[in-house]
Amino acid sequence: MLSNLPVRRRLAGARSLLVLVLASAVIAAALHWWRSSSTDPADGGVSGGTTVDADVPAVENLDDDLRDALREAAADAAEEGIEVRVTSGWRSASHQKELLEQAVAEHGSEAEAARWVPTPDTSPHVTGDAVDIGGAEARAWLARFGAGYGLCQVYGNEPWHFELRPEAVEDGCPPPYADPTHDPRSHS
Repeated sequence: MLSNLPVRRRLAGARSLLVLVLASAVIAAALHWWRSSSTDPADGGVSGGTTVDADVPAVENLDDDLRDALREAAADAAEEGIEVRVTSGWRSASHQKELLEQAVAEHGSEAEAARWVPTPDTSPHVTGDAVDIGGAEARAWLARFGAGYGLCQVYGNEPWHFELRPEAVEDGCPPPYADPTHDPRSHS
C-alpha cells in the first residue's frame, strides 16, 4: 500500500517523522537542562550552566582528577571556539532525590525513571564523579576528543553525561552502557 503513494507524499511523511524525532530530542534535552539547573547552588544547581572554572559547588565538589581533565579539555576546545559548559556536576543527595522523584512523576514508574536518574546512593553525581555538559557542539567535541583526557560518555541515552576513565587516554573509551540500569554501580 505504501508503494502506491506518490513519492512526494512518502517523503513528506518521512520529513514529518524526522521533525517529530528531532523535536522530541530537543524537548528531552530541555527537560534535562531544566531538571539539572532548577535547584539551589549549594545543592549543586547551576542555573543555565556554568563554566568549568566557576567557583560553585557543582564544579568545585567534582573529583579533583575529573575537574582537572575537564578543565584541560575545555581549554583545548576553547582554542577551537567551542565553549564547554557544565549543566550539572556534583549534586547533593537531596538534589539527586528530587531529580529521581521528578523522573518518577515524568516517566510513570521507578523502573522507567531509573533509566534516566540513579538513586542518591548510586549516582556518580553525588560522589562528584560525573559531569553533564551543555551544548551540542561541546558534547560532540568531547565525544570525539574526550578519550584523550580520560573523559568518556558513559550512558548511551545520556550524550551529555561524562565520567573520568583514566585508562581511556591509552585504550579509548569503553562502550557506553545503554542507560544507568545497565551500569553495575546502580545495583550496589
